[in-house]
Amino acid sequence: MTGEAGRRAAVLGSPIAHSLSPVLHRAAYAAMGLDGWSYEAIECGEDGLAALLDGLGPQWAGLSLTMPLKRVALDLADSVSDLAVKVGGANTIVLRDGRRHGDNTDVHGIEAALTEAGVEAPPSVLVLGGGATAASALAALARLGTAEAVLAARAPERAAGAAEVGERFGLAVRVVPLDRVTEHLPAELVVSTLPGRAGDAFAEPVAASGAALFDVVYAPWPTALAAAVGRAGGTVVGGFAMLLHQAVRQVALMTGRDDVPVAAMRAAGEAELARRG
Repeated sequence: MTGEAGRRAAVLGSPIAHSLSPVLHRAAYAAMGLDGWSYEAIECGEDGLAALLDGLGPQWAGLSLTMPLKRVALDLADSVSDLAVKVGGANTIVLRDGRRHGDNTDVHGIEAALTEAGVEAPPSVLVLGGGATAASALAALARLGTAEAVLAARAPERAAGAAEVGERFGLAVRVVPLDRVTEHLPAELVVSTLPGRAGDAFAEPVAASGAALFDVVYAPWPTALAAAVGRAGGTVVGGFAMLLHQAVRQVALMTGRDDVPVAAMRAAGEAELARRG
């Protein structure tokens, strides 16, 4: 099956040059026979999103959005899914019939990553970090059946928004200072939404606690936190699984097809990460 000629999609954000999304989406198009589809990375900040959207022609099928565009996208879409509204951000815009529909696939990505690893509805959860990814993680945990979570943030007062998201989904969230993490171990699952090597300081106490770990970082991998938990025999879920599954849902939304080739996308993404080294 060949694709519609000239259909376009892209990932937008800033910085965007190292995004893995083009590799994942192009692999899907190739495996699905969508020969006329293209997917690129476009540098775009908050101030430029409105003009960029206004300039898109009918050949555009959709956009993936990363930081810092997820919140402003809610105001620029013609319609928005209930999930995106509750989470407070849209990472996807589907373009169809001249209208823009905002959606959120981050939550699905986290749910699928945890379920794939056999981590479902953990009764005790400790989330490190208080930003947008933490908010999506809390939403995903609530949808999986978790009832309560501790949110450990460097600036607890700035984590109120993430905590509110969890509460919208029925999760009881307690916010604590990040430097008091060890007081809230053991937990069945630790979710680290901390960037780069910020989670390294907690590697040994988390590993010693016996917790499973979901670390949203995917490069460089493994993080010191993931390596420590792995050495201790704990379950480790990396950020690539989240990125993969949120992209799978995006491809389905943008193409209108449900035969999205997860295995082909996974292989392409893993090969690219290995190439980057």
